[in-house]
Amino acid sequence: MNWPAIVDALGYPSAGLGILIESSGVPFPGEALLLAAGAWAAARNHALALVIFFGFAGAIAGADLGYWLGYRGGRPFVERFGNVFHIRPEHLARAELFFARHGDKAILAARFVLGLRTWASMLAGMARMPFWRFQLFSAIGGLAWAAIIGTAGYLLGRNLGLLETIIRAIGVGGLVFLVVIVSVLLVAQERATRRR
Repeated sequence: MNWPAIVDALGYPSAGLGILIESSGVPFPGEALLLAAGAWAAARNHALALVIFFGFAGAIAGADLGYWLGYRGGRPFVERFGNVFHIRPEHLARAELFFARHGDKAILAARFVLGLRTWASMLAGMARMPFWRFQLFSAIGGLAWAAIIGTAGYLLGRNLGLLETIIRAIGVGGLVFLVVIVSVLLVAQERATRRR
């Protein structure tokens, strides 16, 4: 997908679009779009604060939508669409149990865990977590996530020349090696999360 073209077309609201879609229960690379929006703002000398604001607003709106879908549709709704995303009933049962014990922490941590971010809001709705409590932890996590990812994109956009220099210095092989290392770490984190 051509993230820079999407960001150029939508401007600041693009920072919140990806996470709105992802947080409402649709697997979508929300981080990629927010990173691109941060880089776009840096390249055009636009405000980082607005990128963070729109990322935060999208995170909250998407999470509220996911919560509502889980609350209204319950487990049958999630099971129906869980098949599409390869979520088996036993995984769902374990997730519900974990969520019942650690709901607050799960909502906070979910912002930073690929996959969990998509389903955490629905699980909160299914578990009938009080909405005010869900909203509080969702807002804290959403703001932290938008600030970190938006700032990372902004710094990336400000340092494209440095990035090009590093790539030239380490070469394509070095870049591939770094990508493989990061991928292995992400897969290990995903497996550890699944085991828990």
